[in-house]
Formats: sequence, C-alpha cells, structure tokens
Amino acid sequence: MNHSLPRWPLLLSLALLLLAGCGPGNQPATTAVVGQPAPAFTLTDLHGRNWRLADLQGKVVFLNFWATWCQPCLQEMPSMAALDEKMAKESFQMLTILYNDRPQIAENLLRKTGLSFPVLVDTNGVAARQYGLTGVPETYIIDPQGVLREKFIGPADWGSAKALALLKKYLPRPAGVSDPVASAAPLTEQPR
Repeated sequence: MNHSLPRWPLLLSLALLLLAGCGPGNQPATTAVVGQPAPAFTLTDLHGRNWRLADLQGKVVFLNFWATWCQPCLQEMPSMAALDEKMAKESFQMLTILYNDRPQIAENLLRKTGLSFPVLVDTNGVAARQYGLTGVPETYIIDPQGVLREKFIGPADWGSAKALALLKKYLPRPAGVSDPVASAAPLTEQPR
C-alpha cells in the first residue's frame, strides 16, 4: 500500500513561487500619485553634488525628466530657463533628471546653450520608475510639504504667465495668509 501524498499541490506551489520570482523585482510597489507625497530620491548631478528631495522641504520643486535626443525636451528648455530666472528670489528649486542618456552629452549641451539648472543623473532609471515615467519630457510639481501637486506629460511653455501663476500658488505663505490651493475654486463650473 502506497501512503505518499499527492504531488500536484507541491508542484503547483513550486511553480507559483518560480513565476512570482520572474516579475519586475526592482519595480517600486507604487508610482507617483498627484495629491500624495512625492517619491523620495537621492541623485547626483553632473558636477558630483548629491540632491535629496527631502532636503528641499519648504520649497516648490519643479522636477523635469528629459533627454538630449528628445526634440520636444530641447524645445522647452529655454522656457524652463526663463521660469527659473523669474522664480530666482522665491522658495523654488528647478531640477532636471537626465533619462536614458549619456551625461557627457548633456554636459556638452549645457555648455553650448548656457543653461545652468541642475541636471541629475538617474543611472539605473530608479527615479523614472518611482515617478511612473511614460516618456520625456515629463514634469512634476512638488509643493513645500513634499506633496506631488501637478504632473505634465509632454512639453510646455514654462515661461508663460499661466505657468508662473501655477507655480506661485504653491509657494509658502506667511502665517495668517490663506492657502490658495485649499481654497481654490474648481477648474470647471459646477451646475447651479
């Protein structure tokens, strides 16, 4: 008489364990969500300086993913430089993250164009995965408390009055001044 247990439950369990190990192991559990805390990162810029998102608490952070091979990225850069200049006296930090590109090419481009905002290098694409990057350019606006407030897919005219107003509404307010984000009217008219 054979008293061995059926083998199929054991084989099924092993197969499920193997399949689970084939998934995207280095993918983050979640990606950036507007209205939630922005994913933390620590990246090094082209000059060797480390940047941590946590160190920028208290500032509005403009975070732009780009590449030198991306024409729309290159086209929006002058307007980003104009915005950075207009916001120079504010609690504001513009950061760009080089995506799927060689840092040497970006350094040459910055030297030729005279652009001066920090370019962070995301060597293994970790930040791109954390933010759920779908392509370049993509821009994220993070408020002074570290909450992701806006996500823009594709190029934009960042030097426009509309872009400036959008960013200024997230700037820190002196004590006693109401928060324009919390009290802002919806963008669409509500039925009466």
